Order: sequence, then structure tokens, then C-alpha cells
Amino acid sequence: MAASDRVSALLVRRLSKGSLSSCPQLMQFRHTSENLDRFIPNRSAMDFDYAHYMLTEGRKGKENKKGSVSSLSKEAYLKLLTETFNMNRTRILAFKNKPPTPVELIPHQFYYSVHQSKPSKPLRHIPQTSEMTLDAPDIIDDYCLNLMDWSSSNVLALALENTVYLWDASNGSASELVTVDDEDGPVTSVSWAADGQHIAIGLNSSSVQLLDSRANRLLRTLKGGHQSRVGSLDWKNHILTTGGMDGKIINNDVRVRSHIVATFAGHQPEVCGLKWSASGQQLASGGNDNLLYIWDMSMASMHSRSQWLHRLEDHSAAVRALAWSPFQHNLLASGGVGSDCCIKFWDTHTGACLDSVDTGSQVCALLWNKNEHELLSSHGSMQNQLTLWKYPSLVRIAELTGHTSRVLFMDQSPDGRTVATAAGDETLRFWNAFGAPEVKKDAPKAEQPGPFPHIRQIR
Repeated sequence: MAASDRVSALLVRRLSKGSLSSCPQLMQFRHTSENLDRFIPNRSAMDFDYAHYMLTEGRKGKENKKGSVSSLSKEAYLKLLTETFNMNRTRILAFKNKPPTPVELIPHQFYYSVHQSKPSKPLRHIPQTSEMTLDAPDIIDDYCLNLMDWSSSNVLALALENTVYLWDASNGSASELVTVDDEDGPVTSVSWAADGQHIAIGLNSSSVQLLDSRANRLLRTLKGGHQSRVGSLDWKNHILTTGGMDGKIINNDVRVRSHIVATFAGHQPEVCGLKWSASGQQLASGGNDNLLYIWDMSMASMHSRSQWLHRLEDHSAAVRALAWSPFQHNLLASGGVGSDCCIKFWDTHTGACLDSVDTGSQVCALLWNKNEHELLSSHGSMQNQLTLWKYPSLVRIAELTGHTSRVLFMDQSPDGRTVATAAGDETLRFWNAFGAPEVKKDAPKAEQPGPFPHIRQIR
């Protein structure tokens, strides 16, 4: 019996007795994960004639060569015969076909789409000149005054001496809102309420007027808070905050007769700028004393002068420009006029100065881009330019020129696209500095529940 037949018979007898444990090699073979597949050869691609020759005649030739010495001519003949019929291969079973292409576990297209870099956002074009210029005769060139404000209803208010003018950006029409008497004027500050209808006007006589712009009538006059001109105004809901030349900052509740509800004392000379944070929890004030104060509403008191949260002394000249970041509620940018020339960035929670940049000229006003991490600054002396900065790298993106005097007043349209500037050169200019905001796709509306949402529908 052949050896292979004896092995097969022995394996059959063991399997028939159920003695799998007596054949550990078989168990290992059946349960090894590496041997769960087998190779099925392509027999049509094999050269069986050559394989048979190598197993029979070729091997006989090698055995005969060991026993006898062949002549040189016979060896040369056999060598030539081997090369002619391609019999000098060492492998017996050789495949003619190429191995199949390995199957990709992850499709190439999907792998490329995942690993390719995110396409960079195309750079937008920033016009270097203003889109429109209007005359602003007799505008007062005083950095402690705030004579321009753009409402949520897209109407721009501009004070020119004793008169406040309104320019409707939707149709380009201009109208006169009010002209104050000489004993009250000139107008020293203007500020729109959040509703875009009511406006506050600070006067040189220390009083503040509240007007309805649509009805074009005076609603009330706030008196008794300040002893000199009111150059700074800002709203927080129904609270109108006023800052005067007397250094006082007052919160006025315009709904009640006794309108003074809190007083902030810190600045010695005139208050140059006031800005509430978006949350309405903190108030920033800059003064002619080169100081920047951060006030917290939780510390405000009607019965005593409220204590400041932070007193910041890093600026070396009057602090007029103030702007809260729309992306980070505790980030404030401030700018100094005169010889200071610096824009500083503050963490108003801790009072720490996060960064500072020397602009090379006095900083008159600051505006954050509502749609991008950018800051626009207006300047005086030398170029009287607008500079657009990338935050937080503080790289200059663009410089816009056109004014011939320091650009004290700057504001932006409700959509954040257009910037308006007014300067001592008696011009009002409009710039496309921030560009058009990206149009966001509306989220799919959720299905409205029926009148009986707790009852399952019948299908």
C-alpha cells in the first residue's frame, strides 16, 4: 500500500472513532484564523509538459551526469537545447498569468476626498476708495464728541452744529430731524435706541433730549445729571448711559420720572467714549485722563457712586475708540489718540492686556467686522486712513485713503457691509470695507405637530 494511502486510512479510522483530540495537528489546522482560505490554482496557465519533463527526464539527466563524464560537445548541445526550449527555469510549476490586482479596502475616491486639504477661501476684493461722498459742512472736529450713529432701521444720524440730519440708506433721502437753540447747542452726541425709532441727543448745555424720529417730535428732556456738555451716549435696552465733560457717567431709565438710577465715578476730566458689551453686563469708558475703565452692572448702585471693576492705565493719551468683539464677549479693543497711536486688546474678565499694536498714527475709532475676525481702525495725522486688521494675527489687510483730516467718526450699516466715516474735512464717505456677508442656507423647518401630538397616527 502506498504511503499516502496508509495515512488516509489511518485518518479515516481516527475520525470514525470520534477521537478528534487524538489528532491535535488537525484541530490546530481547522481553528487557525490564518488558514481559513485556500489557493485554487489556474491549471490552464500551468505548463504541465515542462513540469513532467523536469520531474522525469530532467532528473534522470542530472543523475546520469553524476555517474559519467559527458563530452564537451554533448554538454554544449544540451545547454543550447535548454535555452532554445526555455528549460532553464528553476521552478517546476510556473504561472504565465499575472497575479490579480489586490482589492482596495477603502475606495480611492473616498480616501482622496477625506485626506485632501480644505479649499482655501478666496480673497475678497477691498476697494481702496470710497463708494460715495456727501458733504458734511460745519461738522465739529473734536475727539471728545460723538456726532454720528447708524440705526437698526438703516438710517444714519449726523449732527452738524445745532442740527441733526437723517440720511435714509434704503433710498438715499436726507431730512432734518431737529435744530436746537443756541443756548442749548451745539449738539455734542447722538445715539439710536435698539428699536431704530427713538434717538438720544446730547447737548452742550448738559441736557439730553429724547426724540421719536418717525413722528419727528420731542418726547422728553433729561436734566440735572451733568454740569457740562454730554459728549458720549450709549443704550442698553431702556437704560441710556451718558458721559459728560464733568467726568461723570450716569445710567438713566427713560421710562420713569426720576431717571437717574446709577452713577459711575472714575474719570476726572471729560469722558470721550462709552460702549456697552453685547450681554449688557459690562460697560467700557474711555476718558481724556488716558484711562480705560470697565464697569460691571452687578456693582452698579443708585445710592452711591459705583466702583469700577478694572482701571487700566496702559494708554499714554486720551482713550476714545472702543469696540467689543462680536465673537468673544469679554474681548475689548481700545485705541488712543494723540501720541499713543496704539490699539490694545483686553480680557475684561481679568483686566489683562492680551495684545497691542502700534499703528503709527492716532487711533480715532474702531469697528469689528460682524462676519469675519477683522477690525477696522480710523486714524489721523499723515494719511488720515482706514486700516483693516486681521485678528488675532494683527496683519494689515488693506488701507483705505480719501479723507484729508483725522477720521473721528465711524459706524457701519445694520448688515455690516458698508462703513460710514465723517471727518474734519467736512465730508461723509461710504466704504465697502467689510464686503457682503455670506448667505447661509436656511435650516429645514421641523414638522409642525398636530393638534393631538400624543396620539399615534393611523397608518
